Amino acid sequence: MPKAGATAIATFEGFLPVRPDVQRRPVFGQPAAFVGGNMFLGVFGDRVFVRLSEADRALAEKTVGATTFEPMPGRPMREYMVLPAAVWKDRKKAMEWVDRSLQYARELPAKKPKPPK
Repeated sequence: MPKAGATAIATFEGFLPVRPDVQRRPVFGQPAAFVGGNMFLGVFGDRVFVRLSEADRALAEKTVGATTFEPMPGRPMREYMVLPAAVWKDRKKAMEWVDRSLQYARELPAKKPKPPK
């Protein structure tokens, strides 16, 4: 597993919504954000990814050049897209995608917390 890059972590933290229903916890040992137990924003190495509806995934791919998130080659994570660095540099555009991701995750059935090991 790659280590989370400083730029990716700063990007994640800069766009992480500060709301009572948003929780931050690690996934793959890297920062990720959840709502209702569903991940919607995260870091993997030097990449920042969002979770999007099918329509928004197609739109993101077509309009901003987003790519499917694959933590391992040939092992895509369904519903997750990596947004290019250019998107993260445009605060308004990036917040639009983070907001879409958060809204989509809110619409998913809430997950029950797993019991501690």
